[in-house]
Amino acid sequence: MTLTITPLPGLPVVKPGDDLAELIADGLDRAHLDLDDGDILVIAQKIISKSEGRFVELSTVTPSARSEQLAEMTGKDARLVELVLKESISVLRTRPGTIIVEHRLGFVCANAGIDHSNVSPENESDNWVLLLPENPDQSAKRIRSSLEKVYKRKIGVLIIDSHGRAWRLGTVGISVGFSGIPGLLDLRGDPDMFGRTLQVTQVGVADELAAAASLAMGQADEGTPVVHVRGFPHALRPGSLQELIRPEDEDMFR
Repeated sequence: MTLTITPLPGLPVVKPGDDLAELIADGLDRAHLDLDDGDILVIAQKIISKSEGRFVELSTVTPSARSEQLAEMTGKDARLVELVLKESISVLRTRPGTIIVEHRLGFVCANAGIDHSNVSPENESDNWVLLLPENPDQSAKRIRSSLEKVYKRKIGVLIIDSHGRAWRLGTVGISVGFSGIPGLLDLRGDPDMFGRTLQVTQVGVADELAAAASLAMGQADEGTPVVHVRGFPHALRPGSLQELIRPEDEDMFR
């Protein structure tokens, strides 16, 4: 198996209303790449959110009493805390500088995935933050459909973000939405290399690809928010983020 991950060069700073499928097609041209059946485009959630206008100016936010209380506990801006609460189903843990929540999309993350870096629409102040996309699966589906119409190929689209982990240091790329690719590969019932039947093995293949693509994207000022993937070793199929969300009654860390 050979997996090839190629960053698309020269993508401009994304603004609300930009057509990401068109920008990606331009990036493919610059990289001298065509799309084949089975290829995948991996996209940083930040440019999805920017194109969908998910900016919020903190000066427009009025914090609630609960936000004020959590802000005092965590040392965070109460206006930011208000946005965290609005983007979340529940607060699971707090500590200075961090609020761990169950996001409305279903996964557990810090600060509801709200981003403060490389965000300002016109770079005029630090008063802007960026929320996660409203529906990343639908965003991925929309981009995939547009590109499939242009290239006449069956492809997948994966939207990723950087998340921390409860039991390890360091952030890693994980999937927050996708279309046309599997999220979870269920190997239960398959034999291992010695013929024993696998009993519990399920592989989060969308997250594995997200982590690999994140290496090529970088985490700071690299400016490569889209990568092209060829050689994904699993058949493409309809998929959604819900495949990867662990049911609360199976979550041993809450």
